[in-house]
Amino acid sequence: MNTADLGLPVDVPSTALFTDQYELTMLQAALAAGTADRRSVFEVFTRRLPEGRRYGVVAGTGRVLDAVENFRFDADVLAFLGERGIVDEPTLEWLSSYRFGGDVWGYPEGEVYFPGSPILRVEGSFAECVLLETVILSILNHDSAIAAAASRMASAAGDRPLIEMGARRTHELAAVAASRAAYVGGFATTSDLAAGFRYGIPTVGTSAHAFTLLHDTERDAFQAQVDSLGRGTTLLVDTYDVAEAVRTAVEVAGTELGAVRIDSGDLLLVAHRVREQLDELGARDTKIVVTSDLDEYAIASLAAAPVDAYGVGTQLVTGSGHPTCSMVYKLVARAESADPTAPLVPVAKKSSGGKTSIGGRKWAARRLDEHAVAEAEVIGTGPVPAELADQQLLVELIKDGQVLARESLDVVRDRHAAARTRLPLSAAQLSRGEPVLPTEYV
Repeated sequence: MNTADLGLPVDVPSTALFTDQYELTMLQAALAAGTADRRSVFEVFTRRLPEGRRYGVVAGTGRVLDAVENFRFDADVLAFLGERGIVDEPTLEWLSSYRFGGDVWGYPEGEVYFPGSPILRVEGSFAECVLLETVILSILNHDSAIAAAASRMASAAGDRPLIEMGARRTHELAAVAASRAAYVGGFATTSDLAAGFRYGIPTVGTSAHAFTLLHDTERDAFQAQVDSLGRGTTLLVDTYDVAEAVRTAVEVAGTELGAVRIDSGDLLLVAHRVREQLDELGARDTKIVVTSDLDEYAIASLAAAPVDAYGVGTQLVTGSGHPTCSMVYKLVARAESADPTAPLVPVAKKSSGGKTSIGGRKWAARRLDEHAVAEAEVIGTGPVPAELADQQLLVELIKDGQVLARESLDVVRDRHAAARTRLPLSAAQLSRGEPVLPTEYV
């Protein structure tokens, strides 16, 4: 089954209502004023990274492409808008045939970004572009925040695999998106079956404390699980006494026991003790999985521990303290008339409080040093310097309303891993600091 054909897992007829009312009232006013058809350029960017982050991760692009394709105003949606008096009849008529017919360029999903990076560029008439603001920001802000947290955790984990297990800590639909973003950021598997079904992410899971408590003894629980799932299963050993559970686990499953999971206590100390005990019992190949409210700092603190994998939930799906990237969607250029040949004029908001922006359609490139390590994010509005021509970052995603750049998640995940290796080593530091690359405007 091609799960991309399933449509979006939402309880509304389309993505058209994933928007703020003022997008539609702006449309109505622009239609009445005769400015709705002016060619326009909107860009998605963030003015700053979350405090302490050294880089951002672009995630959710594939979901944005789906959302744009599914942005339709059917009869039920139009009836809702009309009954509420949200827009007038001419606007409803215009919306009834809405299809995005413009162009979208953006950083490839999985790429890293920095303050000012033109992560996404949407071009078309003002009317067709302005409607997409909220749904685009909703997806990119959420998914990129999760992917950035996942990337930091993956960096801290090194070669040890990470399991995403945060579905019970967030909205049921956000959980699926979070699992996807975590996979982009470097996680290996998920416990969420909806994410596995929709996106093909490998799924894992065996048992919780409830299964042990169901049985009269821990041995009975272990025996039932091994009988059902085989000796290669993972047994949860911290329901009662860890040392006794490890001994029982090996007695039941033998030295072929796949893994034990530790979900509480001083994980560093307990992991060392469990490893020593497993080795003494001959279960030298049995792995140790740790869970228990981990974040990137806890994972880094366990680097010297005999741990084989980490399971992460709450801190991952909440962006490890930064659940949004503060991305914005701003008009940066527009034509002076509806004439398709009218030249674009740069426009920008000017205000106090750090909310200014830079007008003009942007290009972006990443300058590399002599060792092919990134040294600056270069952004401009004029001609691209010859030395940066082959380092440009934006790629064409949609042309004349047609999606051009759908990719598998594995391609996106590999891209992120490669992008991270091209950053300076300090990008992996968890200590607070500035973005690892400066942003230069030319």
